[in-house]
Amino acid sequence: MGNGEKRKTDKNVTLKEVAQALGVSTMTVSRAVNNRSYVQESTRKRIIDKVREMGYTPNHVAKSLVSSKTYTIGVIIPQISHAFFPEVVMGIEEATYSMDYQLFLTNSGENFEREKKAVDALRSKRVDGILVSTSQDTTDYSFYNQLIRTGPPLVFFDRCIENIGASCIGVNDESASMQITEHLIGHGYKNIAHLSGPSRVTIGKKRLDGFLSAMKKHMHAVHDEWIVESGFREEGGFKAMTRLLDLPQKMRPRAVFAVNDPVAFGAIDAILRRGLTVPHDIAVVGFTNDIRAELISCPLTTIHQPAYDVGKIAAKKLIKTIEKLNEPIENVEIVTTMKIRSSCGCS
Repeated sequence: MGNGEKRKTDKNVTLKEVAQALGVSTMTVSRAVNNRSYVQESTRKRIIDKVREMGYTPNHVAKSLVSSKTYTIGVIIPQISHAFFPEVVMGIEEATYSMDYQLFLTNSGENFEREKKAVDALRSKRVDGILVSTSQDTTDYSFYNQLIRTGPPLVFFDRCIENIGASCIGVNDESASMQITEHLIGHGYKNIAHLSGPSRVTIGKKRLDGFLSAMKKHMHAVHDEWIVESGFREEGGFKAMTRLLDLPQKMRPRAVFAVNDPVAFGAIDAILRRGLTVPHDIAVVGFTNDIRAELISCPLTTIHQPAYDVGKIAAKKLIKTIEKLNEPIENVEIVTTMKIRSSCGCS
């Protein structure tokens, strides 16, 4: 094979060549390939089939030079081990793939310094936008105020910083927490404790507020000793439940609402290690619907968070923000559902 023939064989197929092969405009091919603007479905199918046949590969470098965009977004999650976040990332990936964006995924490990470094690293890669679920010790909101002023576009999901000029996609944390607390009250429980997330984190505050609203509505006393900050991990749930179990027996709660399922798992472990049972001695409910919730020895009553939907909607919102200068700032709450199992005393 001569050098000239090899160069011809190796040459990248262009959009113009695909358009010429089909007898349509280059713009129509571009719109179909990038899933943008309206293209008749039959035409889109012809174009996609021809693109595959001819072996067209998008030139993202050239594309970014023309548009000043990299068609990448950064995602920062606080902990990869929590089953909620991998499912969120699946939703994000579904939305970005369909709109021809690529992901850079980072994990802050519940540490604000790592979170800031992740933001700086993503900015250095010139991502077009960033999705963030904040760590449990994120307190310096000025960092995000500056990021919102200077760019790139930012959208929070699940754990948000509200009212600083960025959209937030989450669930109805407060009303769902009130619902599951009222479920316990409906079973006759009066002495109910809450293993809470940090109040500086939106989901921690809202789930505590929902718990307190339900208790107040039904005129049940809440003792200070029955609200124990646990964080969001199993070890925090274990330690917080141990504090409750160390109270004099007459002061122990009869039921516990945990801020999330990992905390509930830690609490159940602490209860069982004391030789007690769930729910006979202490009922436990959570919030997440972790994949393990229905697999443990006493399946966990919990709130199901539609994690996939949270990720998909957050990614779509970010891409709209990237591509539209006038995209409105929104706080979106996706409705949850309650999964009733035996840990609350239901058969």
